[in-house]
Amino acid sequence: MLTDSPDQRAPRRAPRAVAAVLALLLLGGPALAQNAPAGQPKKGGGEANLVLPDLNKAEFVGGIGGKNLLYLGLVVSVAGLAFGLVVYNQLKNMPVHRTMLEVSELIYETCKTYLFTQGKFLAVLWVFIGAIIFVYFGYLTTYTDPATGVSQHGFPPERVAIILFFSVVGILGSYGVAWFGIRVNTFANSRTAFAALTGKAYPCYAIPLKAGISIGMLLISVELLLMLIILMFIPGELAGACFIGFAIGESLGAAALRVAGGIFTKIADIGADLMKIVFKIKEDDARNPGVIADCTGDNAGDSVGPSADGFETYGVTGVALITFILLAVADPMVQIQLLVWIFMMRVMMVVASAASYFINEARAKAKYSEMKDFNYEAPLTVLVWLTSIVSVVLTYAVSYLLIPNIAGNTDLWWQLSTIITCGTLAGAIIPELVKVFTSTESGHVKEVVTSSRQGGASLNILSGLVAGNFSAYWIGMAILGLMGVAWWISLSIPPIMLAPAVFAFGLVAFGFLGMGPVTIAVDSYGPVTDNAQSVYELSTIEGVPGIREEIQRDFGFAADFETAKENLEKNDGAGNTFKATAKPVLIGTAVVGATTMIFAIIVGLTQGLKPELVVNLSILNPLFLLGLIAGGAVIYWFTGASMQAVTTGAYRAVEFIKANIRLDDTVTKASTEDSKKVVEICTKYAQAGMFNIFLVVFFSTLGFAFLDSFFFIGYLISIALFGLYQAIFMANAGGAWDNAKKIVETELKMKGTPLHDATVVGDTVGDPFKDTSSVALNPIIKFTTLFGLLAVELAVELTATRGSGLAHGLAAAFLAVSMVFVWRSFYGMRIQDGGDHGHAKA
Repeated sequence: MLTDSPDQRAPRRAPRAVAAVLALLLLGGPALAQNAPAGQPKKGGGEANLVLPDLNKAEFVGGIGGKNLLYLGLVVSVAGLAFGLVVYNQLKNMPVHRTMLEVSELIYETCKTYLFTQGKFLAVLWVFIGAIIFVYFGYLTTYTDPATGVSQHGFPPERVAIILFFSVVGILGSYGVAWFGIRVNTFANSRTAFAALTGKAYPCYAIPLKAGISIGMLLISVELLLMLIILMFIPGELAGACFIGFAIGESLGAAALRVAGGIFTKIADIGADLMKIVFKIKEDDARNPGVIADCTGDNAGDSVGPSADGFETYGVTGVALITFILLAVADPMVQIQLLVWIFMMRVMMVVASAASYFINEARAKAKYSEMKDFNYEAPLTVLVWLTSIVSVVLTYAVSYLLIPNIAGNTDLWWQLSTIITCGTLAGAIIPELVKVFTSTESGHVKEVVTSSRQGGASLNILSGLVAGNFSAYWIGMAILGLMGVAWWISLSIPPIMLAPAVFAFGLVAFGFLGMGPVTIAVDSYGPVTDNAQSVYELSTIEGVPGIREEIQRDFGFAADFETAKENLEKNDGAGNTFKATAKPVLIGTAVVGATTMIFAIIVGLTQGLKPELVVNLSILNPLFLLGLIAGGAVIYWFTGASMQAVTTGAYRAVEFIKANIRLDDTVTKASTEDSKKVVEICTKYAQAGMFNIFLVVFFSTLGFAFLDSFFFIGYLISIALFGLYQAIFMANAGGAWDNAKKIVETELKMKGTPLHDATVVGDTVGDPFKDTSSVALNPIIKFTTLFGLLAVELAVELTATRGSGLAHGLAAAFLAVSMVFVWRSFYGMRIQDGGDHGHAKA
């Protein structure tokens, strides 16, 4: 049972612990501005000074102005949005039996409840970010009126309101695409389960992929549309700040939805899976109250989280490149050429992904449509490589047309295209490396199964750890090689910008997302296949009287129940593999893109890379070295805090399920009330864990930024690098454990045996590894880096106006608050001894 007292009071107490700090920021802003020297525009880098040039001053193909050319991008974005909505309606109208429809609609209703709760939670978190944006842009930064040339401290109120508005748009964008994702997936799960009854394997593959491409096309198109609106229609002197506000908003939304969703889904998954060992019941037994929560979690963690994460990753990478171009390129004409080129590359990539999907589907349908069984991974692999090849070819062709000559250089078009190609190839090569360690065909995964035969859960876990560690080495070396090639090419870039190598790394991250819609599609494939198997079992369709005759009469085919179950289970293994392939791509993008954002901060701190200031970015500077150490510490705290929330929540879920599950012959399904109670437990601990995590990240970022700027740079670099390898290791170890269980279930058909029990234990260890901690590091790194842009500027302004004493005092206060929530994330969340209830403090 759940307790009310400690767990319910904590969320109300938590805001009071930080209210004083926020009040200090809000009330102190005017006072800081009054003490600042007036009439001196701020120099150097900084997001407040990101002024976009008039895009029509440069002409492209056929003498078309840059802004006019980008109208094509608006058309493609709207077309992509329409494509997503058309597929949405097609999925909705597919045939499905009422028993399966009822289950998928129940899953959607619980998902709706979860998302409504998360929406309220996001509104609370935005207050923290909004306060910093308000103080910084409203009072501290210097604004120069473009009409009069007069400078003042703080943007005019209406302009601050616009920046705040776009931060809300960013949050709503992440939230909106997440909502679309769960609705599409809960259409597709029941339709896939029903289509499997035909006995043909092709619909089991085609429907989940169709749902995935719908999400991918809509997600990328909405992101591109919003960024084009800022680029084309917001005044140039305000657009840069709006991009930063928008990116921070979407990063906050993605971080919250990814972390909370990851905690939710693994609480439910572990709670449901452990019942297979405790009670020797089958997978997705309808009598298990945890199964509905598990299905909800598949959407909360594997659909809501990745959709918001993909939306944010695509946007933040673009903002990083925009920031670099405006800060590092002096010639306005070159700025325009590069900005228009980057956005037209994104337009081209949407077209490439759509074309590749249609080509691949025509091929797959011709080859597989009549088969009863095939390797589901094969057409997905072809899609990834086909999209990669098409994107590379179009990258060179479009670049040649758009930028044949930049500042007198006629080689830059192919040099930049080659650098982007390094990233595009990474988007195809890294998934292949991931499959080496996580696929059901993988030697590493088979090794996990083999070790489990004699060594049980102990050797199962050790073998999974081995797979994860080896994967981190090989993927790290692949990223190193591709970035090394990009750096080598950047050496030949003419002196039209500062630090061309940093720009090259940003383009690699950009290229990672060159197959954006397809990357999202194959990632979204997994939660549909997982849910489809669950929907089949929960529907208890085989027990419906006269079901064979009903299906023949109403739908026109003879139901093949055994083949359907086998295909759904095998397809779930393919879904697991391709969910795993997207994780390193997104974390790699975060880390490589973070280098570009960190560079923007460095430009500002060093006043345009002055050598006497750049020397502080060295391990010879003790503060920089200490920042590197701090970043590693925070990554390991985050891993522990997110897994602690899963551990305590899963304990409570298991406790409730064991007390309430009914397995006698009179019961065929768990009660809706009990299922909703498990969902409530998952939601409660997900929010508690996320709230603690967010406040630690928020106040640590402020504290380290106010402590010392170069310490903070070391901190940002460290969380990116530590986070990269921690995330890859955890994601692929978890993937190996997951598919080892799948081999035992589908190939060996040894459910209910000691070998199966061992692999279930390994899978439950891998659950928070791959779907909680590892995946959430991506948005956490980007949010910290983006928010760090504001935090470090705020600290610099405060030090300049009030001296270092106040800044260091605030740093101590911020770090003290962060440590309170570090304490709460473990000691306040741990399972209490004596069978009492752990506190879910938030």
